[in-house]
Amino acid sequence: MTTNHPLQALIERYFVAGAAAVGDPAAMAAFLDLRAALEQGEVRAASPDAGRPTGWRVNTWVKRGILLGFRLGVLADFPPAESPSCALSFVDKHTFPARHFNASEGIRLVTGGSAIRSGAYVARGVVCAPPMYINTGAYVDEGTMVDSHSLVGSCAQIGKRVHLSAAAQIGGVLEPVNASPVVIEDDVLVGGNCGVYEGTIVRKGAVLAAGTILTRGTPVFNLVDGTVLRATDDLPLIIPKNAVVVPGARAIGKGKGHPNADAWGLSLYAPAIVKYRDDKTSLSTTLEDLLR
Repeated sequence: MTTNHPLQALIERYFVAGAAAVGDPAAMAAFLDLRAALEQGEVRAASPDAGRPTGWRVNTWVKRGILLGFRLGVLADFPPAESPSCALSFVDKHTFPARHFNASEGIRLVTGGSAIRSGAYVARGVVCAPPMYINTGAYVDEGTMVDSHSLVGSCAQIGKRVHLSAAAQIGGVLEPVNASPVVIEDDVLVGGNCGVYEGTIVRKGAVLAAGTILTRGTPVFNLVDGTVLRATDDLPLIIPKNAVVVPGARAIGKGKGHPNADAWGLSLYAPAIVKYRDDKTSLSTTLEDLLR
């Protein structure tokens, strides 16, 4: 679907052209076609691929196309100055206006300061509670709840029936173009005030307890099997399927750093897998169907 897409060669050509593409109607047409394909879910910044070590393939040409849109765009008033009746007023590149939806699309966008940027895919059955933001290139699949003060960053991939709780932050990535975006797979619960960044992959059914922060440099201590999960040069941090991750801390070893450090009794942040999801966990994390 995304590999060898008819738009790929065009996007690559105009991206490489650099400043020469600015003002070229053909380059703008190629970008607008890409933006429409992103909004329809026909292309994605990253796609499931069972043949890759992570299970995901980064589509760098799509990210280049989004960057091309920034290059081609000029600042514009939204809404236009001649029709200032809209309550939402902002200034952005004219290539990335806010998306507009209608009831037939089956997306529930609750009033109160939310915005979804053009170039983002939002599937039927998604619920967006205000205020929240979904950036360009992101993919949010069916039945997901994006709660108040949540952010879905550029090119982030969010699966089906995910709950992004209040103030959850899902990091974005456009540059470098070959970097992996954050991936939250199906049926994941991301608790309040969580942060998932730097290409981390959270596998299906996992639960991140409130306040959990995951980055490329964050080791995760698996208390179930006694292992430590880390990103490598080739792979991002990957949270296993159905893992339940909670914030934790570990003492700084004696003799580390300045001699005064021992007396300070400091600890370092250390998220831990405390169990794997079971029926009891699923019951307590299920989003009430009535809310949908």
